[in-house]
Amino acid sequence: MGGVVPVTPSPPAPPPGGGRGVVSATDAAAFPPPPGGRDRERGSPAPRLLVAGSAEIGFKADGPVTRLAHLYHHDPLRVLFPTPAKGDPTTAVVATTSGGIVGGDRMAVTATAGDGARALVTMQAAEKVYRSAGPDATVDVRLSAGVGAWLEWLPQETILFEGARLRRTTRVDLAADACALAGEMIVLGRIARGERMATGLVRDAWEVRREGRLVWADALHVDGDVAGAIDAPAGLGGAVAIATVVLASPGAPALRDAVRDLLPAAGAGATVVAGLLLVRLMGPDPAVVRAGFAKVWSELRTAAGGCPAALPRIWHV
Repeated sequence: MGGVVPVTPSPPAPPPGGGRGVVSATDAAAFPPPPGGRDRERGSPAPRLLVAGSAEIGFKADGPVTRLAHLYHHDPLRVLFPTPAKGDPTTAVVATTSGGIVGGDRMAVTATAGDGARALVTMQAAEKVYRSAGPDATVDVRLSAGVGAWLEWLPQETILFEGARLRRTTRVDLAADACALAGEMIVLGRIARGERMATGLVRDAWEVRREGRLVWADALHVDGDVAGAIDAPAGLGGAVAIATVVLASPGAPALRDAVRDLLPAAGAGATVVAGLLLVRLMGPDPAVVRAGFAKVWSELRTAAGGCPAALPRIWHV
């Protein structure tokens, strides 16, 4: 398994309700049920069972090898460890066994690279967020890299169905000289079948801290009239796919011009803020945006991390 040796830690307390990532009716009482749900015996609204998935992955350096130091996963999230391609860092793949996210679900992913460790965390497939009957789905991603560490967070795209409601926050905490390459891509609708998202909620927020100090924060927030935001010239200008890449590395600013040369003339840009290289791509064709995202990622992981200029094999399955 590519030099990965699992360590069995004492697992953290399970989410409320125990069991297979499902919150009990008692714990779910604080969350409003979807319209129409009722308890047949009592005639009162029946609380919806909420899914609370969790994945915690910790890596440590053992000489020139990076090993697994901590692992905890809770349904519906599972963590797999394929053999890395030649030259790639130790790799973890997070899978959602439920097949997608629905309103009210709560997912949390934590990835930590200890001092000197080198690791890549990706997702098994594109994540689907289904139409919600009212509650928001929340996804909390926390990334941490220690002194001299290299950490990649490379999930595949998140596809929001019509009426979906998603709140996602990605927090990155870095030591003074830690390096991280992180990104996300959102697709507003099932574009391949002709469905474009018209209503719902999209909130995708980022926070990056260096030595505990906030150096960059950003959020995309559209609630209600998603179609209007897509069509607005001062909004998304017709774009239904949006990708963000963040590189935190001592040499990141020097890579800005090289990245700009890779980008299309319209719908993309690269800039430097507080020592971070920030890249954004957007457009009406998700396949084109994904291809641009992959090109930028391949360039940056080679230039900043010394990794092969290729995406993980799981991206091509």
